[in-house]
Amino acid sequence: MKNQKKFFAIAIIIGFMLPVVQSCTKYEDGPKISLRSRTERVANTWKVDNYKVKGVDYTSLVTSYNETFTKEGNYNYEWGGASGSGTWVFQNNDDEIKITGINNQENHILYITKLEEKSFWYYYIDNDGDKHEYHLVNKN
Repeated sequence: MKNQKKFFAIAIIIGFMLPVVQSCTKYEDGPKISLRSRTERVANTWKVDNYKVKGVDYTSLVTSYNETFTKEGNYNYEWGGASGSGTWVFQNNDDEIKITGINNQENHILYITKLEEKSFWYYYIDNDGDKHEYHLVNKN
């Protein structure tokens, strides 16, 4: 009888954990598991670790570029003396982030490939069809 109770308890725990584990393997490059929500992971100030346009590395041109996402859905960027702001929201089953520009910011759809606490990778396609890939790291 004790073994049945233990088995039942373990089955319940696995049953509750399975959806969490499955939902955390969402993005192409990870993470496999995270205890933080997607909103908590994206809400941060990020700096560029790698930036490519059409596969060509332009990281050296954007070393001072930063993006900030808040839990409340606000977005801003700073790059040297330039800055802009907008709002953000997950869409398409949290596979994408829609940036809606307010001040010096264009509207974009960010296609997330990795979303961890300390790294955030995405790409967007500009109006000319060029793919811009960002690998960002936590600025703090």
